Amino acid sequence: MDVRIAPDNRRNYSPEEWQARVDLAAAHRLAYMHGFSEGIFNHLTLTVPGRIDRYYQIPFGSHWSEVTASTFMEVGIDDGWVKHGTGDVERSCYCIHAPIHKALPQARAVFHTHMPFASALTRLEDPRIKEIGQTEVGLMGKIAYDDQYTGPALEPEEGERLAGVIGDKTVLFMANHGVTALGDTVAAAYDRLYYVERAAQVQIYAMWTGQPLKQLPAAVVEKTKRDIGGSRYYTGLKPAERHFNALKRILDRTEPDYAS
Repeated sequence: MDVRIAPDNRRNYSPEEWQARVDLAAAHRLAYMHGFSEGIFNHLTLTVPGRIDRYYQIPFGSHWSEVTASTFMEVGIDDGWVKHGTGDVERSCYCIHAPIHKALPQARAVFHTHMPFASALTRLEDPRIKEIGQTEVGLMGKIAYDDQYTGPALEPEEGERLAGVIGDKTVLFMANHGVTALGDTVAAAYDRLYYVERAAQVQIYAMWTGQPLKQLPAAVVEKTKRDIGGSRYYTGLKPAERHFNALKRILDRTEPDYAS
């Protein structure tokens, strides 16, 4: 019987690099599982641990459902050249992500998607998340809104413009386009992406009823902002890391090859 054993590629990387690859591969698989992906487009990138001049990107043409830790190329932030790995660099990924990675210290992970509910809001004259529930309030003060769609991002200047719009925020609603979530870890960026889509979904469902949206009182909004997640009651891992670890356990049971 011909037994094929997948190569142990982790030996080619430091432990920190391999863990980064595993986590980023998990994010791609989870985004596909959660319905956040759109064909072979959209992009989830992460700077290479210990470096400020390279980030991880999948080769153009890869489907998110097949991404593994070994899939990623290392792409130069300043020039867009493949420094490690093989494949084509999808142009809009480089032009959006590289400038954001370079300009914003909170942007170690940059996750851009056309996920349906949040992207639907970007098609509205008023795309803003409303203070109508706990999840929504948890996002208040973290979202930047770009009201100008300029067409496909095929030059780095567009990424520089978007970085300026984001500023000190961690989520960007891109007019007539999609959303981008930032994080200092894969877990943080994915957690934001997940809850932005949940908030957008619930808001759209509420809007579909045709009834007026019930705004929360200002005092309740402020209390919720302070207390959401209950982090002061726990020690150790942050809620985003706990969430992402739980999601990875699903992959460990159902499609463990993501970590190869």
